[in-house]
Amino acid sequence: MGGQGQGFIIFFIVLGFFVVLGVVALIIYKVLHPKLKDGEEHVNTEQENAKENLDRILEPVEDEELAKKIEEYKEDE
Repeated sequence: MGGQGQGFIIFFIVLGFFVVLGVVALIIYKVLHPKLKDGEEHVNTEQENAKENLDRILEPVEDEELAKKIEEYKEDE
């Protein structure tokens, strides 16, 4: 009978450890993500994400003549 009692004690110690670990993880998540707590998070659309990526990668056109040609091409579409 003593072995069965020790098994329950070990089970509850392990269970308690994981409960404490989960609570600590939840607290850390809430502290590191205050935007989620406030509920004011802006979700980017697919178009916004694509534009941000292109703006980050592409360089602006400095040549005015080339910029005019690009604008004319965009208008033709």
